[in-house]
Amino acid sequence: MKIKAAVAREKGGPLSIETLDLEEPREDEILVRVVATGVCHTDLVVRDGLLPTPHPVVLGHEGAGVVERVGRNVHKVAPGDAVVMTYDSCGSCPACAAHAQSYCHAFFPRNFFATRPDGTGTISKDGEIIHGNFFGQSSFATHALCRESNVVKVPADAPLELLGPLACGVQTGAGAVMNALRVSAGASFAVFGAGSVGLSAVMAARVVGATTIVAIDLHDARLDFARSVGATHTLNPSRDDIVASLTALTGYGVDFTLDTTGVAAVIRQAVESLAPRGTCGVLGASAEGSEITLDEVHFMSGGRRLMGIVEGESTPDTFIPMLIRLHRAGMFPFDRMVKFYALDEINEAIADSLDGRTIKPIVKMQ
Repeated sequence: MKIKAAVAREKGGPLSIETLDLEEPREDEILVRVVATGVCHTDLVVRDGLLPTPHPVVLGHEGAGVVERVGRNVHKVAPGDAVVMTYDSCGSCPACAAHAQSYCHAFFPRNFFATRPDGTGTISKDGEIIHGNFFGQSSFATHALCRESNVVKVPADAPLELLGPLACGVQTGAGAVMNALRVSAGASFAVFGAGSVGLSAVMAARVVGATTIVAIDLHDARLDFARSVGATHTLNPSRDDIVASLTALTGYGVDFTLDTTGVAAVIRQAVESLAPRGTCGVLGASAEGSEITLDEVHFMSGGRRLMGIVEGESTPDTFIPMLIRLHRAGMFPFDRMVKFYALDEINEAIADSLDGRTIKPIVKMQ
């Protein structure tokens, strides 16, 4: 079928809006009419060639829409269902069997190789292969193919144009706090980076009852926003000594820190800010081969912990609906981060995100 999509052809270059051919759904696939999709930092890392996803490619991995058709082996959803498309997983490896799908042993090939699991493609143009199935969806398009493993049914009256970011960025930040770090009521928490992921973490920290919630960023506007959604304190590295300030604020260091930047020097600060027995989570995307250096004596002697976190350690079928319920209850106002763009404005959305003018762009297909 013919679809309209944004194609990344030149690494680091603008996306081009093109008419493409999308294959019909196979027996285990689901055809979704995309209503809207979030723009995530991971899309930009891949666009710029920092990860080995082949080009040309249709990116997009925070899609929300309506099921149009399903293969005969699909039973989870039916035509007409409202859905969010999230990350893909194999469903059969030890991690998936333990309900830890974000650590699927095949996570990288299923989400970054931009092919079906069997290596075949889903999108073409006049015989040219356009890589698709990015994160099991490629939702920078009017239609996408996904599978039962990465589709989440949501309430029929849910605001689909808003929900795409729950699939990755919002899920990652909130899940890091709620699922991975398990920040407890009364604890102290600091997040390094107040983009959409970091701000989602701030909102989640407030939900779980953390009493000291610190947002750290170079943009004062982001810090002001962080205070409005739950941060009790804010710091700007351009004028604040972060480690000293956090230590002075808590008296002994922070119970939980979270790095969203992927910058080695920032991660070191996040670890050095920890209280004894504190835990730092790392989830920012970095180039392959990036390394983290720590003061071994400080790290070991305080029983401190450093952990990698993928997709907020979330089980999407339960976590995404929970975030929707929290939003409806007024406890998780992620909609305040959002600005909408048309598909033809996707490059503007990307530029606004990179420049800090928009916290979370969402591209609407109509």
